[in-house]
Amino acid sequence: MSQVFSEETHRNLLARIPHCTGREVTDWLRAVDEGPALFNFEEKVSWLRHEHNLAYGHAKALIHEYDLRRAARKLL
Repeated sequence: MSQVFSEETHRNLLARIPHCTGREVTDWLRAVDEGPALFNFEEKVSWLRHEHNLAYGHAKALIHEYDLRRAARKLL
């Protein structure tokens, strides 16, 4: 998992996604889950950018959030 953003920047990007895209973060996370089985972080970011025309920062924040939530589920 690759993250260059601070935690604050990550949260700010996530908060802006609904306004900028018209879709909730949970909708985007579902799209990633239902999307192609890509293995690495940058492939997933690239897929979101090209398939859904997302900005790099938003795509990166979404994939990081997806990975965080997936890891949390594995701990339960």
